[in-house]
Amino acid sequence: MSVLPEVRDQSDSYSLLHLIQGAVITQAISVAARLGIADVLADGPLSAGDIAARVGSDPGATHRVLRALAGHKVFAVRADGRYEHTPLSDKLREDAPDSMRGFALLMNHPTLWEEWGHLSATVETGEANLPKLRGTGALDFFHANPGYARVFFQAFGELSASETDPILAAYDFSRFGTVVDVIAGRGNLLAGILKQAPDVKGVLYDSEVATVDSPALFEAAGVADRLTIAHGGYLGQLPAGADAYVFKHIIHDFHEADAVTALRNAREAIAPGGRLLVVEYVLPENNEKHLGHTIDLWLMLMLGARERTRAEYAELFAKAGFELTGVVATSAPVSVIEGIPV
Repeated sequence: MSVLPEVRDQSDSYSLLHLIQGAVITQAISVAARLGIADVLADGPLSAGDIAARVGSDPGATHRVLRALAGHKVFAVRADGRYEHTPLSDKLREDAPDSMRGFALLMNHPTLWEEWGHLSATVETGEANLPKLRGTGALDFFHANPGYARVFFQAFGELSASETDPILAAYDFSRFGTVVDVIAGRGNLLAGILKQAPDVKGVLYDSEVATVDSPALFEAAGVADRLTIAHGGYLGQLPAGADAYVFKHIIHDFHEADAVTALRNAREAIAPGGRLLVVEYVLPENNEKHLGHTIDLWLMLMLGARERTRAEYAELFAKAGFELTGVVATSAPVSVIEGIPV
């Protein structure tokens, strides 16, 4: 009589294996995005063969990619074998509201994969590895590699744009007279603020290059008559006298000393009774799953910068002459961290 071996509980091993294999799913999503599969499915279900004919891929390979993604609820297969959209795959359409196609394309870029292959060096030394790998800082590298820069900034631009409506829904900007958006790029958030609050004036502060398309954006939003554009650098003197200064996804890019300098510049410029508004990921104290934890690894690898908890922001604010008075959560992963001058 044979004796069957004792069956171990291997569920934890396989759960870990699924996480380890996450890079494979990342690649599959990126390929689907690059081929435009989500766009050709916008009008309804199609077979793998029809999809392949429209996007210029191999039918069998296309089926195998879609089959794998369907197991993660990215696309779905019908009883007749045709593929259709799910709420997740719909966000891979180029024209989808809050599209994540740009981020999917970035995650397939060979330059990015090369950089993440050096994460261990950053963890071992505690220092950003990109400057060592490239021989230059991140911004200089982007300037020297405009093709990669275009993919990178499109991805993070999409992510940032997806946060605008949640921020406007969570925080009332109508209490202010003038809002300065610091290093705001084209100014999507500020345009939204001015649309939400018709009595507020806005100042867009960034470099001349970053704001070249801003007038058209504010004209299209119907708020150009309440906009002033001021040019300056990351750590430059800010336009004075406003009662709100917004830093969206800026402070987390800085080393501690530069972050304090940037906020002190706002402290010097702000009107009495004004508000400092930092829009960032606020890391949970209990280490629960949060987008900010993965973005924190990007910052560590590329810039030697970091995301922060509420307590860490309170400490940072105090160094710059502000008291943290509240953190307003939004339906997006970002929060509005509010401070007053002291």
